Amino acid sequence: MLLLEPLQYAFMQRALVIAILVGLICAVVGSYLMVQRLALLGDAISHSVLPGLAIAFMLGGNIFVGAFIAGVLSTMAIAWIKARSPIKEDAAMGIVFSACFALGVILITLIQTDNKIDLNHFLFGNILGVTFEEVWQTALIAGIVLLIVRSLYKELLFYTFDPLGAQAAGLPTQLLNFGLMVLISLTIVASMKAVGVILVLALLITPGATAYLLVNRLHHVMLLGAGIGIFSSISGMYLSYFFNLPSGPAIVLVASTLFFLALLFSPNHGILTQPPTDQTNSTLWREIRMVLRHRRIRG
Repeated sequence: MLLLEPLQYAFMQRALVIAILVGLICAVVGSYLMVQRLALLGDAISHSVLPGLAIAFMLGGNIFVGAFIAGVLSTMAIAWIKARSPIKEDAAMGIVFSACFALGVILITLIQTDNKIDLNHFLFGNILGVTFEEVWQTALIAGIVLLIVRSLYKELLFYTFDPLGAQAAGLPTQLLNFGLMVLISLTIVASMKAVGVILVLALLITPGATAYLLVNRLHHVMLLGAGIGIFSSISGMYLSYFFNLPSGPAIVLVASTLFFLALLFSPNHGILTQPPTDQTNSTLWREIRMVLRHRRIRG
């Protein structure tokens, strides 16, 4: 059978395990990001792990540990800029992630010049090239992430939807926020070899956003998003194998296609299944006509 043919190879078996793990944890953690409207934070952390990865490689250490430390430090830098200056959080994220990404690119360029080693797969992913050790590392990270989410589900749910109410109820909101940042960093580190640090944001947000168009409750969004993330990862892996495509972009394109299908055909929110309920377009044209009429009068 065509679908079973690739699985006779050990590298495809390892890729399948990574695809399932990454699709699962990205959807679960990404659901919190999407509900809190913090997609840019995921982007900031994903770009900020790059210099940690490069420095760990230069020092001969574990690149996953280096990437995780860099991700945590970047979130602390964002919080520090926000607390000690009038700069807003979104601007602080943009400053930190662009600076870290630039530093990471420079360090990787220097490493490749001296060592003739290709580290570009950490930028764009290479799920077909994972080693047995990386499978176990990813499985360990995924287990930690899912255990934390399961243990703190109610607290994170309360904090996600009502931070002020959670603070008034006595929950340690700052600790919960830091814990969520740690979960994001761990998820990004686990996903580096699958989709790369550049595309990991898509896998963090897109499956959850797709599920959000189809179901309402957060745990349903997590479950359905996990299924969508796993399907996207496996499908992208097969596309990469059969059509010689880069694995990370293939996975992201599958996830994006599913999102646009849900956007068009969702029973409750689909563009093609629901009549328009707002007057955005008519309001826009009305305002344009008013501006043109005002300019004619002034002229």
